[in-house]
Amino acid sequence: MEKRGVSKPGQKTASVRSSDSGSRPSLPVIDPRSYLIFLKENPRYRSFWLSGVISQIGNWFNYIAIFVLLTKLTGSGMAVSWFLIAKFIPTSFLAPAAGVVADRFSRKSIMIVSDLLRVGVVLCFLFVKKPEHVWLVYFLALVQESIWTFYDPARRASVPNICASHELHLANALSGATWSVMLALGAAMGGFVTHWFGWETAIIVDAASFVISASIMARIDFPERKVTGRVASTWKDLTGITALWEGVRYVIHHREVAVLLLVKSGWALGGGVLVLLTVFGEQVFTTGGHGVGSGILYSFRGVGAALGPLLAWHILGESRNAMYRGICFSYFVVCAAYMAFARAPGILWAIPCVFIGHLGGSTQWVFSTTLLQESVPDQFRGRVFAAEMAMLTFILSLSTYFTGMALDAGSHPRVVATRLALIFLLPGAFWGLYLWIGRRVKG
Repeated sequence: MEKRGVSKPGQKTASVRSSDSGSRPSLPVIDPRSYLIFLKENPRYRSFWLSGVISQIGNWFNYIAIFVLLTKLTGSGMAVSWFLIAKFIPTSFLAPAAGVVADRFSRKSIMIVSDLLRVGVVLCFLFVKKPEHVWLVYFLALVQESIWTFYDPARRASVPNICASHELHLANALSGATWSVMLALGAAMGGFVTHWFGWETAIIVDAASFVISASIMARIDFPERKVTGRVASTWKDLTGITALWEGVRYVIHHREVAVLLLVKSGWALGGGVLVLLTVFGEQVFTTGGHGVGSGILYSFRGVGAALGPLLAWHILGESRNAMYRGICFSYFVVCAAYMAFARAPGILWAIPCVFIGHLGGSTQWVFSTTLLQESVPDQFRGRVFAAEMAMLTFILSLSTYFTGMALDAGSHPRVVATRLALIFLLPGAFWGLYLWIGRRVKG
């Protein structure tokens, strides 16, 4: 059933494209050669993609280093939860403003400035030496994620500006797979670097990655965007409240977009499982600690996330309806995988569970992102993606907080993992009902 104002598959949205090649046939997403051809024929996206690759691998060095540091200084599951909460909270509150900024100003400049600011913030982690310095970890995580909150909607909203409409599936599949591979490599390398050279070295690598990312982004020739909207004549216009309300009205009047905004938030309901990857890797399983166990589990999270959308597109197809079915089915895959993870006797048994669980999680992420990029016009895209991240991070913060609280209250990690796995049934049931009702209305 088509909703009012939502573009059909293949239809161009109101955005600036890198070429007029939108009429060319789409390359098959499951063919590895398609990505090589895509990167060769679209040099703007190639540089854009490379900038993200460098930044992402540094991010995972940072995560593993901080997980190990907090475990060493506090030995508390709640400490890891508070770190993740500090990473999530800023987006919940700053995302509306970030979306307005991404739609009003140069997205390229936003990304470059964000990278450079994060260099200084990340290096400040090196001052954390004692348990009484742990508060600084949370503060710096808060600041770092505040900056990222402005970076992310600008980056995701830029993709349709430098890609033709027929390239969006490839761009998002490549982006998702790259994020996942960088997670796998970054987490594994971060774990081993932290183990052998110390967490401080991992932090320095992260800072360097932002410098390189910004330098690559600065060389990209972004097409000019036509920024629409009223001239700033009132305090509401100047502060962005008018633009924010325009974005809210857009979502309210486009129900399909509103429903797609809930996809990632549905996964976030059980997102406390990310805390458990560290707890199981460093405490439940005997792996020697010092980042090796959590690095391995996060690495296989990345491997699964890299393959998820590709397998789903191969099995279900690349149509709009196929992506909706993939979103629904993936919730049940995540539930089953983490039910098994909760019962894994050792890390070798846990690895395939994490792998399968994030086959589903990445399918939701890439499919919902692709559908939103196809549906939302350029003048609203930054605000829509910012709103999506605000809901995601707010719910993820709550899930993370209650996970850490349950662990510190004495609940066994296996019991907590089982409860979180069952939560994924709720969004799965919602999407099943949504698709069933939609099919009945269409019929």
